[in-house]
Amino acid sequence: MTDSLVFYHNPMSRGRIVHWMLEELGAPYEGVVLDFTKGEHKAPAYLAVNPMGKVPAIVHRGVVITETPAILMYLADAFPQAGLAPALDDPRRGAYLRWFFFAASCVEAAMFDRAMKRETPAERRGALGYGSYEDTFAAVEKALTPGPFLLGEGFTAADLYLASQLGFGLRFQMVEPSPAIVAYVERAYARPAQQRLPSG
Repeated sequence: MTDSLVFYHNPMSRGRIVHWMLEELGAPYEGVVLDFTKGEHKAPAYLAVNPMGKVPAIVHRGVVITETPAILMYLADAFPQAGLAPALDDPRRGAYLRWFFFAASCVEAAMFDRAMKRETPAERRGALGYGSYEDTFAAVEKALTPGPFLLGEGFTAADLYLASQLGFGLRFQMVEPSPAIVAYVERAYARPAQQRLPSG
């Protein structure tokens, strides 16, 4: 088994987040762009990688990993020299996992439900993992204080994921542009690895 890393993506997808992560790592990889207009993401060759026909996905050491946050967490641990994840015995690991999962399970859902005007009656909000948009983003604001990143001075893969979501949300007016959120996204996006991504 080789250490080869294959990255399946499309620049107009969440693949941009994984692309940023790969730039942070500086590890060699083979990029495979799937053309949505030609349905390449639904072709049998790719469905053998991800039966959902969604991107991004990576294959590393012969193992398939899908789902953007899972890919980021996997890569941060697989390439510890990049310093993008606290070690397993680091006390900060708990907060790192907390905010990674919060971004995946609460921030994205709250953001898209609000943008798509999917209203939930107040009495049913307890059934939602994120409760309400207001509660979710109050928690985000608190997490970003005092900053500059989620765990303090050190930028991690959790920041990369959360900043990517918030940056997308700001761009498409799905997130209220509070000073704390705007400043956080600007700090993250100023990183050289982010700056190297093609515009999109």
